[in-house]
Amino acid sequence: MQQTLTAQEIIRKFEQWSPKHLAFDWDNVGLQVGSLNKPVKNIMVTLDVLENVVDEAIEKGVDLIIAHHPLLFVKLNQINFDTPKGRVVKKLIQHDITVYAAHTNLDVAKGGVNDVMAEALQLEEVRPLLETGKEDLVKLTVFVPESHADLLRDAISEAGAGHIGNYSHCTFQLSGEGTFKPQDGTNPYIGQAGELEKVSEKRVETIVPKAKLSVVLQAMENAHPYEEVAYDLYPLLNEGESQGVGRIGLLPNPVTLKELCEHVKEEYSVPSLRFVGDENKKVQKVALLGGSGEKYIHQAKRNGADVYITGDMTFHMAQDADEMGLSVIDPGHHVEKLVCPVIGEFIERECNQDQQLKVFISEADTEPFKFV
Repeated sequence: MQQTLTAQEIIRKFEQWSPKHLAFDWDNVGLQVGSLNKPVKNIMVTLDVLENVVDEAIEKGVDLIIAHHPLLFVKLNQINFDTPKGRVVKKLIQHDITVYAAHTNLDVAKGGVNDVMAEALQLEEVRPLLETGKEDLVKLTVFVPESHADLLRDAISEAGAGHIGNYSHCTFQLSGEGTFKPQDGTNPYIGQAGELEKVSEKRVETIVPKAKLSVVLQAMENAHPYEEVAYDLYPLLNEGESQGVGRIGLLPNPVTLKELCEHVKEEYSVPSLRFVGDENKKVQKVALLGGSGEKYIHQAKRNGADVYITGDMTFHMAQDADEMGLSVIDPGHHVEKLVCPVIGEFIERECNQDQQLKVFISEADTEPFKFV
């Protein structure tokens, strides 16, 4: 049986998906309260860290909370236990609960908030609404005995290497002869100390996103039979996948704005929403951004969107969108909750192979608005 994972080990894997460097410079992501150097048995995933969420975490014996919205987004000048924020911090410390936040980095990340929202609407040909950069890539070359070449290829591919477009397990392999002489104090997989050994080996080359390099190298080490693995890393000028804010894509078929509103209500599980535009207008090209995205209405229009889905639209920005002929659907900020089960599934898949972890999706209601 494996030892209990620490919060740091869990977060290290999580950040292969949603690295902190993707966050905007004004954001506050990462550790919020507590320590990452602690064993974790119970994890809770939540959109917000409010007092009712913390009470739920205490009841369930949670060690680590992973939240989308940062608990400490606005700088605290004091921690007053008589205020709502102060009570939350006090309870977290008293019950040794660590809080970690992935905010705008999870918005940008592939498979994060905005991709989940796009998938819920079955959008096709999805790309970032506003590109902010390209994924950095690295070439990995590793030398492995022929007997372990397939095992190693599969291990590094499952860890995130060798993905080109819609193809996975992309490698190039050459056969050759490797030589080495084990020194005193070694325990070689092949050969004897002090004797030159010649081995039939494969040179395996593949491409790795820089953000996933550490986990790929760990997978390589685990799959390789040698005590010392011979490998090379090369920086590449190749451009990786586009990264950016929001998403834009196509509905499978044109629908009326009213029909899309009903579709959004159903897929995003919201009882009501606001919209701007002619309800009978046909729409197909959809831009979206989880959270507060009103400042990107011009980007949505420039990209040819028929309709823009985002939360927290204000009166005058809605007027501007209407005047420029851009329909808008505002289902509220809280629809970002759609990503919580996806985070839970990621943790179960990547961190819970031995089933020692319990992963909870918070059931506490953090939606401040009520609907009549």
